[in-house]
Amino acid sequence: MIMVIEIIKAKYINDYKISFEFSDGVNQTVDFAPFLNSAQNSMTKKYLDKSEFKNFTIEFGDVIWNDYEMCFPIWDLHSGKI
Repeated sequence: MIMVIEIIKAKYINDYKISFEFSDGVNQTVDFAPFLNSAQNSMTKKYLDKSEFKNFTIEFGDVIWNDYEMCFPIWDLHSGKI
């Protein structure tokens, strides 16, 4: 049997950090700053604006920004590395 891991809660902490609670009980804080600071794509770089960055939602157990304009593999978030 394969266990499906989902994000059940996500909370903005500060700067570019979000704390995630996963369906398997794991809690992880992910710092998106290195990813955003090295981004080359203007659609991604716009999330350096903290008001844009804070505007995420949880859909189908994953964190997304602006209708999947930016999203990440669930296992990367679960491991705390993007």
